[in-house]
Amino acid sequence: MTIAHRPAPLSTQDLTGQLIIAGERVTGSGSAIHGIDPTIGGRLLPAYAHGNETDVVRATAAAATAFGPYRATSSEDRAHFLSTIADNLDAATEVLVERAVAETGLPAARITGEVGRTSGQLRLFASVLREGSWHGARIDPARPDRTPLPRADIRQRKIPLGPVAVFGASNFPLAFSVAGGDTASALAAGCPVVVKAHDAHPGTSELVGRLITDAIAATGMPAGTFSLLYGTGRELGIALVTDPRIKAVGFTGSRSGGTALVAAAASRPEPIPVYAEMSSINPVFPLDGALRDDAAGLGRAFVASLTMGSGQFCTNPGLVIAVDGPGLDTFVAAAAEAISSSTPTPMLTPGIAASYASGVDEFVSAADVLARSEESTGPNTCRPALFGTDAETFLASETLQQEIFGSSSLVVRCRDLQQVREVTAELEGQLTATVHAADSDHENARGLLEALELKAGRILFNGWPTGVEVGHAMVHGGPYPSTSDSRTTSVGSLAIERFLRPVAYQDVPAALLPQPIADGNPEHIWRRVDGELIRD
Repeated sequence: MTIAHRPAPLSTQDLTGQLIIAGERVTGSGSAIHGIDPTIGGRLLPAYAHGNETDVVRATAAAATAFGPYRATSSEDRAHFLSTIADNLDAATEVLVERAVAETGLPAARITGEVGRTSGQLRLFASVLREGSWHGARIDPARPDRTPLPRADIRQRKIPLGPVAVFGASNFPLAFSVAGGDTASALAAGCPVVVKAHDAHPGTSELVGRLITDAIAATGMPAGTFSLLYGTGRELGIALVTDPRIKAVGFTGSRSGGTALVAAAASRPEPIPVYAEMSSINPVFPLDGALRDDAAGLGRAFVASLTMGSGQFCTNPGLVIAVDGPGLDTFVAAAAEAISSSTPTPMLTPGIAASYASGVDEFVSAADVLARSEESTGPNTCRPALFGTDAETFLASETLQQEIFGSSSLVVRCRDLQQVREVTAELEGQLTATVHAADSDHENARGLLEALELKAGRILFNGWPTGVEVGHAMVHGGPYPSTSDSRTTSVGSLAIERFLRPVAYQDVPAALLPQPIADGNPEHIWRRVDGELIRD
């Protein structure tokens, strides 16, 4: 049955538990899952039956059929489409918050902000489309009289890759899920999207999927521009990534899940890029001057960042590296006091809570326990923890260098700045690195900054990594294993580049040239003509 266009907002009573394939509701034939209210451990209705390979083929075939007409739409038409999705989300804020809070245990204020961030991302890419520089238009005019050889007329623009598979994240039911940054940037690029919803929030995913489908109907986009599937990563997910019609993948999740998708995509007869955001412990470096100025304040602020959202952020500060001394003692004492007085809070799913508890247990046997929060009697809670060790022990331990997804962090004491640099050199790739520095620290910070450029995608000074601004300069990426491709970002306007590729047009007749590189600049965009950036 084709989904009829309906005005937002929807109601949670409208949930059907069905897949959405090219505008049609489809009942899955696999095992059924439910959303879980993690605060009580109770199941939420309806049940969601997983799809199978037949559903994958149906969705990818629809996406492939839609690709030609969708990529041929104008920038303005796609911008209007993205803005319509954003409007639908904003209009449905109340029902989205209701369901997402029930499925995640996250506070309503957090989810309300996430709705706004999601619609804001869509509008950002609408503005990118209207501005036009995403085309990457370049023109090297012919030089028939050049010696010793003439130059042909060569023009370049970027075109969409093709249908994209997007995997929803567990920790952001909106901003990194069905209509999140991967979907928004792929749709902006001109790529149809097939989303595999995360089992942690199936109802929220269905609501958002239906709002996107409403926008497709309202703006006249091809039905196959969007599909929403449910299923396990090992089965439906691998089938989706290895389907020959899929040309790129966006993923946010665990290292094991991301590397499995990368391997599957690389083993295809036609390998495709997988843009996977995976694992990061986001080191924090409080330098001596900053500790002298306000070590206790830094310790308390660190814990506030660490415990935000039960620590379920990919930018959670899971590591502190500093020179041993009175300043660090004060920082640790303040942080330990804040941890001890904190209250355990629900985690997203029972599985995530169990993994957190297991990770903390491993650290208990490998490092000193500096502080734990009070015990919790509720289900699926995160009991914050702070651990400590010395640099030698840290460098010799694989366990202590692993990410614990939740409110747990490790303080590494170093003899001196040279040992801080040695520890830094051995770190894996990170999404973020944070430096706290007073003016007196700038000389030491300069060398640290140079080292961190090689380790992280975003370097912060005198702040905290939780919270990622959506804009034009943001980089949410980094060297492996934080992501599978350190040259890209999953947040910000540059994310569109992941789903585009350059094409050069040599001596193509003027009547056949695509609009972005046609004579006279009919789209009035910035273009690099004979090396000069102009808009004429």
